[in-house]
Amino acid sequence: MQTIEKFSPGQKKSTGLDDVLLNSYPATTEGNILYYIAVIFSLFQVGIASHLIEITSQLQLSTHVGFLCFLCFPLVAALKNKQTTYKVAAWTLALLSVAVAVYQIVEYEALIIRSGKPTSLDVIFGFIALFVIFSATFVMIGPALPIICGIFLLYCIFGNYLPGILQHRGYDLQQIIEHITYGTEGIYGIPTYVSSTFIFLFILFGSFLERAGVIKLFTDVSLGLVGHKLGGPAKVSIISSSLMGTISGSGVANVVTTGQFTIPLMKKFGYSPAFAGGVESTSSMGGQIMPPVMGAVAFIMAETLEIQYYEVVKAAIIPAILYYLSAFWMVHLEAGRKNLVGLPKDSLPSALQAIKSKWYLIIPLIVLVFLLFNGYTPLYSGTIGLFLTTFLILGTAVAQGFSNNFIRYVFWIFLGIAASGFFQFGNQAVAIILAILILWNLFKAGGRVTLLNCRDALAEGAKAALPVGIACSVVGVIIGTLTLTGAASTVAQVIIEIGDKSLFLSLFLTMIMCLILGMGIPTIPNYIITSAVAGPALFELGIPLIVSHMFVFYFGILADLTPPVALACFAAAPIAKESGFKISLQAVRVALAGFLIPYMAVYSPALMLQGYDGENLGLFILSFLYILGKVIIAILFLGAAVIGYMQRNLSAFERIFCATIACFLIAALPITDEIAAGLIAIYFLVGWFKKRKKIQSQ
Repeated sequence: MQTIEKFSPGQKKSTGLDDVLLNSYPATTEGNILYYIAVIFSLFQVGIASHLIEITSQLQLSTHVGFLCFLCFPLVAALKNKQTTYKVAAWTLALLSVAVAVYQIVEYEALIIRSGKPTSLDVIFGFIALFVIFSATFVMIGPALPIICGIFLLYCIFGNYLPGILQHRGYDLQQIIEHITYGTEGIYGIPTYVSSTFIFLFILFGSFLERAGVIKLFTDVSLGLVGHKLGGPAKVSIISSSLMGTISGSGVANVVTTGQFTIPLMKKFGYSPAFAGGVESTSSMGGQIMPPVMGAVAFIMAETLEIQYYEVVKAAIIPAILYYLSAFWMVHLEAGRKNLVGLPKDSLPSALQAIKSKWYLIIPLIVLVFLLFNGYTPLYSGTIGLFLTTFLILGTAVAQGFSNNFIRYVFWIFLGIAASGFFQFGNQAVAIILAILILWNLFKAGGRVTLLNCRDALAEGAKAALPVGIACSVVGVIIGTLTLTGAASTVAQVIIEIGDKSLFLSLFLTMIMCLILGMGIPTIPNYIITSAVAGPALFELGIPLIVSHMFVFYFGILADLTPPVALACFAAAPIAKESGFKISLQAVRVALAGFLIPYMAVYSPALMLQGYDGENLGLFILSFLYILGKVIIAILFLGAAVIGYMQRNLSAFERIFCATIACFLIAALPITDEIAAGLIAIYFLVGWFKKRKKIQSQ
């Protein structure tokens, strides 16, 4: 078995999540068993996505959750090298998760018939399901998310004893267990459905692209473009992470791939370990809003709002670019303040040459974008993208066996024509081509190594999907509680009442809610909780629904950078050899200018390409360009205020002055833009006088 070790044995680990994402399967009998379980899990999910396996949605979800927990417990125990007693407990919990899945499969029709009247055995298995999923979340992610979900579950049970608006009518335990563990609004709800389809598939897609060599292509392009500029290493981190974000959609996975190269590079050229880790974490988290793949939340949003996925992509594209622009600006200012020079240009790869030699690696991404924007479902598009990536990997191994370039060209042309047959004949044609390539490699010298790499990609993809899948499952407890008790409407009413007096205050409270939740839980449950509570309320205040959900989504990403529990920062900690807490403080500093973007999008939805009614296109374009210009100027001045530098070191008063300009640009009230314009003129006029005075004094 071939494995890729992403971490040297002597380095320090920071969290259980890092153990899973950074390390390969143990080279033991137990590790081999878990490895092949992961491969089977991935093959099952690919079979579901390509419709080679046809089962009902409920059976698919129960099997998906069963696989997640079955792999989670023993894998974490093995990677942490726990004692035998712990491992026995881990395998016991794993087998219990299988028992729950088997019970759902065997009793599937009977459970439908007796819906609303669960038997004692139904309740017992429902309780086991809850216990297993809470335990898996604790083991994989930590205590914060299970505690929050547990509070919601306790509210479901005892909320009828609470005073005032928090009180509900009360529900018996059987009803609660059935609603959360057997219904479609609990642990087998929309988040788990999205995890078992889109999320898993796109994580696997990223895993195969990594094997194909896309990461090296992105890194070479980034180095060639900005490596020699002021603060080049940090700018390389931002560009490579943004490119990687187009395919991975996972902040933590992005950190542990591109961060292996960019963080040591930044440290070598003068950036502090904390700042280097913060830049990589900030850049990596932005991958969740970087189209076309984006993050898991984007798929959940599309399902929740019942809109096409490309509508989410359309709303996200400009904020994503602005997010990376703000991070780029911050590291540029930091480099200017510390005079951190770039890399020698003659030692860097050529971006143009890298694209010329490896351009074909982005074909699956281009096809993916084409399919998504032509009305195909993300599941179908992702399946085709995955198959095309596999064609590239297997086809490259086959083509290397041809000594004649003409034969190679003919082979690739024929393979491309055959692959395009999916438009006419569907996934079956793709599956036939894949089978031929696998057999060809099986009997070809060196081909088996390529097949082993593909098998490794299946195993690594399943491992990378564990934290996301388990988070999606357990957060169903919160959704089940909100739908059963109606608590979401109560909180929403409070937000609406505040918003009637001050929209900004409602937005600010929603942001604080996201950031507080982000101190302990990942982006997915953060978004689900806050969108369920605040999304409808913001819509009632006149904000377009997709804009309100993007507002929550955006701050859910920024929340993943906030201390004390910032998963991306703690993933960067062992690479940077610095405290995850210190890295998270720097990450917030780097991302701070990006906090402006969602506010300005709420006041001007044109920033998310919303509000066009099919008429007055020219007026819409002017509106878009105006708000875009405002955001860019606000980012420039807030960045200067945070870093304390813009062409020169700024005094405390000048930093406050810059922050004031940014605030006036955000406000979107009568004459605030005019005041901001006046303050900008004053700032540059004072700067011109200072520069002139300095020249005269010399």
